[in-house]
Amino acid sequence: RMRLVQNKELQIKTDLVGKSTALRRLMSKIEKIAHVATPVLITGESGTGKELVAKTIHNSSRFKEGPFVAVNCGAITSTLIQAELFGYEKGAFTGAGKRKIGYIESAKGGTIFLDEIGDLPLEQQVNLLRFLQEKTIQRVGGTEHIHIDVRVISATHIDLEAAVANGRLREDLYYRLNVLQLKTPPLREREGDIELLAYYFFQQFSDENQNNLRGFSASCIKTMNYYAWKGNIRELVNRVRRALV
Repeated sequence: RMRLVQNKELQIKTDLVGKSTALRRLMSKIEKIAHVATPVLITGESGTGKELVAKTIHNSSRFKEGPFVAVNCGAITSTLIQAELFGYEKGAFTGAGKRKIGYIESAKGGTIFLDEIGDLPLEQQVNLLRFLQEKTIQRVGGTEHIHIDVRVISATHIDLEAAVANGRLREDLYYRLNVLQLKTPPLREREGDIELLAYYFFQQFSDENQNNLRGFSASCIKTMNYYAWKGNIRELVNRVRRALV
């Protein structure tokens, strides 16, 4: 894999591709916070690579030998979120035929990445807050308090302070999650990275290149550099892949 964000000053290996000032500034911040276990909140627009940033933090921390478990809080129904996060004991509810380990417990010794944390149902936020305060969980239907040594990284593309003001997010949970904050820069602010990324994805999807294409024309590169990329890197991936096909 290409790992372009490396030089004598930065000691972090990453799958984030680029050499722009904005990306190097982000990497410098990651290097400063990677070695502490403090919770991190990653903010930024959709498609800017928040999960890759979380993986970079994990791979540079003392938790790197443990698992990296990513959970999309907005993709789990409100009726299942507690059981999915904390697990459950056999017989805890209808259909619970055996014990199940939840996402948080499965990340023990590693990192739990809570993506789209702003979509976590309000009624479940108190359980997450209790875990952050005590570092223990209780499986649904269980009584045992289980200690979990895990680093917590969360991410969101929405304004969490506004969510607190609107009553969608508990203020105490917000302050527990937002101890250290990183913001992923949008693609339009990463001067010089668009061409690098375009060729990186061109090579990634080279097996879909049936016409022996060699790359992008000068006019294409110019157009990409002036385009707004509202969908950020996710949109760039889509456009490059579509062009190859």
